[in-house]
Amino acid sequence: MTITVDLNADMGESFGPWTMGDDAALLETITSANIACGFHASDPDVMAATMRGAVAHGTGIGAHPGFADLQGFGRRRFTLSHAELRHLVAYQLGAAQAMARLAGGHVRHLKLHGALANMASEDMAMARACYEGALAVDPTIIIMVLAATAQQQAVESLGCTWAAEIFADRAYNDDATLVDRKLSGAVIHDPALAGARMVEMVRAGAIITASGKHIPTPIDTICLHGDTPAAVDIAKSVRSALEAAGITVTQFQGRT
Repeated sequence: MTITVDLNADMGESFGPWTMGDDAALLETITSANIACGFHASDPDVMAATMRGAVAHGTGIGAHPGFADLQGFGRRRFTLSHAELRHLVAYQLGAAQAMARLAGGHVRHLKLHGALANMASEDMAMARACYEGALAVDPTIIIMVLAATAQQQAVESLGCTWAAEIFADRAYNDDATLVDRKLSGAVIHDPALAGARMVEMVRAGAIITASGKHIPTPIDTICLHGDTPAAVDIAKSVRSALEAAGITVTQFQGRT
């Protein structure tokens, strides 16, 4: 049986003259792009350029909404009502759809960013509110979730199409949430280590935590953060390691 997995990256996170990451290089390696929608990062020009690049490479386009927090890059926690969360996500998805259409493409998936994603991975009701906002705009959109967290519980309860994601460059707690970035070892910078651990997890069909615990889960896509200095090298290492192990890298189709 052939094992397949998608590679995704968060991108389009520059703003005006300020550059974040090497999107052009990442697009040479990944199969899905999560493009910032202007709240935690990006602007209309950056979105347009990133969308054009994704279309040119045949890369799957995803909306990547976050909190309205440019200064904090969407990594600070905010308290919003469920109605506000639905509106926050719907608004940003609409912007992504418009810019994708302008570039000759379309938005096929949605993935929450930063603190919004981390909070939704801990709180199913919050995750549902976010996803309800997206599904009201596009009932066919594929929701990318942090595997084995409250995000996955939310999409399963909603009955929508979804894809389970793990991270190549982040360490895991034993409840499948991500180790806080403030802690040592939370972010993995070694490309060889990132590649090897992804092969191990995909073959095992499980998240392997910092303590060595195995958490069985579907794995449809692997995230490579575009804002880390080693992002391009990690992307290349992960793809090479997967293909050397006989794992096919291709866009996810979603599950229900």
